[in-house]
Amino acid sequence: MEDKILDGKKVAAQIRAEVAEQVAELAPQGVVPRLDAVLVGDDPASRVYVGSKARTCAKLGMASETHVLPGDTPQAGLEALIDRLNADPEVDGILVQLPLPGGIDTHAVLDRIDPAKDVDGFHPVNTGLLQQGRPALVPCTPAGILEMLDRERIAIEGRRAVVVGRSDIVGKPMAMLLLHRHATVTLCHSRTRDLPAVTREADILVAAVGRLAMIGPGHVKEGAVVIDVGIHRLTELSEVERLFPGDAARRERFESKGSVLTGDVDFVRVAPIASRITPVPGGVGPLTIAMLMANTVRAARARRGA
Repeated sequence: MEDKILDGKKVAAQIRAEVAEQVAELAPQGVVPRLDAVLVGDDPASRVYVGSKARTCAKLGMASETHVLPGDTPQAGLEALIDRLNADPEVDGILVQLPLPGGIDTHAVLDRIDPAKDVDGFHPVNTGLLQQGRPALVPCTPAGILEMLDRERIAIEGRRAVVVGRSDIVGKPMAMLLLHRHATVTLCHSRTRDLPAVTREADILVAAVGRLAMIGPGHVKEGAVVIDVGIHRLTELSEVERLFPGDAARRERFESKGSVLTGDVDFVRVAPIASRITPVPGGVGPLTIAMLMANTVRAARARRGA
């Protein structure tokens, strides 16, 4: 089984090491890449994510600042902060932590970010450049998946790829990246008719639909590479036992922490069919922050001519 696992932690460590080298190369030029994160409200998960990004910046020798705004901050107040960060020459990357509180127009906020500082790759300018296959800041999760496929020497050109999930954050950019690498790509979603028949055609199957264990053995062709982008927290022992029967270590983890994580793929039943598969946790998740750091350095080089 171990030889089937695509280890996102290992690949993320490689990417971070390369980013640290680039940061060190920029230092003699007086350039310190800087990422500013904007957090609106007090959502606990968002605070954890933003804190993790700030700690990673510090470990890699990058600068960072987190701007925490009250949950009742009006649209105009949030946009004024983004305008200030856009105008600050020391800021290379701007990240607005999602989701934003109700009443704030998320699209308007993300569209306000300078595309050159849009390290999440969500701005329409970067989306359009990606669609055209031109250099752009690319959303971090699909960019990380592509890095993992390349570093694990998994062939893409000429292969059939199926992406389940059509979000702007993962599904659509993932399909476009694979298409630009000469895969034949099908983009599916939860309403695709006879989804298993479509996904069984995939040599590379990316599950990013956001539904617990939706992709089962009937969805997967023998020998397919399966990438699980989903993340779900199991808080009922019956669910743990259903999805991980006989897994004593996972049960012990559940009893210790009160929950365990899993993804959009029924890992236990799909892994024997797949040639390679990402686990949850430890698969795609670590790649996202690593690619955010890489995007920030890339933005710094482009903006400062370094």
